[in-house]
Amino acid sequence: MGTTTMATSKPSAPRKPASAGRDAAAVADYPALLAEVKTRIQSAQHAALRAVNQALVSLYWDIGRLIVERQQDAKHGAAIAERLADDLRDAFADVGGFSRRNVFYMREFYLSYRDDAKVQPLVAQVGWSHNLVILQRCKNPQAREFYLRMTHKFGWSKNVLAHQIDNQSFEKALLGQTNFDQTLTPALRAQAQLAVKDEYVFDFLELGSQHSERELERALIARIEDFLRAMGGMFAFMGSQYRLEVDGREFFIDLLLFHRRLRCLVAIELKVGEFQPEFVGKMQFYLAALDRQVRQADENPSIGIILCKEKSRTIVEYALHDANKPIGVATYQITSTLPQDLAGQLPPPEAIAALLEGIEK
Repeated sequence: MGTTTMATSKPSAPRKPASAGRDAAAVADYPALLAEVKTRIQSAQHAALRAVNQALVSLYWDIGRLIVERQQDAKHGAAIAERLADDLRDAFADVGGFSRRNVFYMREFYLSYRDDAKVQPLVAQVGWSHNLVILQRCKNPQAREFYLRMTHKFGWSKNVLAHQIDNQSFEKALLGQTNFDQTLTPALRAQAQLAVKDEYVFDFLELGSQHSERELERALIARIEDFLRAMGGMFAFMGSQYRLEVDGREFFIDLLLFHRRLRCLVAIELKVGEFQPEFVGKMQFYLAALDRQVRQADENPSIGIILCKEKSRTIVEYALHDANKPIGVATYQITSTLPQDLAGQLPPPEAIAALLEGIEK
């Protein structure tokens, strides 16, 4: 009778509960979940703030309108605004915003924009404090429209807005010397003109009046956030002494930026002296090399900005006349000085209107 051998099996390893794998996956996915929830909360907060701001500005507009309408009625005199402010303060003591001065500003706010249908939607898109800065410090209607659009588009704080007005950013944007009219398509032209000012103020730098180009470059890189803000807020930093190689020779661009809205590379050459016509030829060479070697297929043609300590507007005009690459020439200053009155040098109103329309594109 044969014998039967009983097979012995090794004890199996303990099985992990199915929930353990799910827990590990949940732990690994948690940072992404947290990031998404944070983003949604912040987005909701911003949307709520925008809604509150629009409601507040709309309320102040209506109060200003009611005051003006009542003052036009013979039954009510100029004192109605003072009386209304006093009574509103008593009725809404815990709210604020109804001082005599603020109520008078509500009246002025309505009077300033009631006949300007194009600007009325803009005023609700920025904060009341921003509206007051523009109302008090800008008397030119087109300047007001410019700062309203730029504040909404770039999210300027009240202090940044005041700084831009002090530096005459509106006038400098209009007076910028470029050849964009003949080198860029209409779709890009207005945006590019806004990207190149006539003068830049780098008052955040700690440099003496005598400095080298390399010292200027290093100082700007050390304060790169302030530099990009001074340039206009839509630039990203790509590199300094950016290397190009052409036919076995090396060439270096002082600063290379990228303009996010224009979607183009921006080469910057720093010159601590007066503008010279030969600077344009060198910049054209850099732009040609960037377009061939660095520019991506979905990007627009590269733009050049020559930053000089001084310039003759006539010499710049002659130098740019036949240049076939988009180039702007601007000056810079290290210390803040009282700006000259540029109002008399502005282009005709139709040219200003075209530029303002281009801000939102």
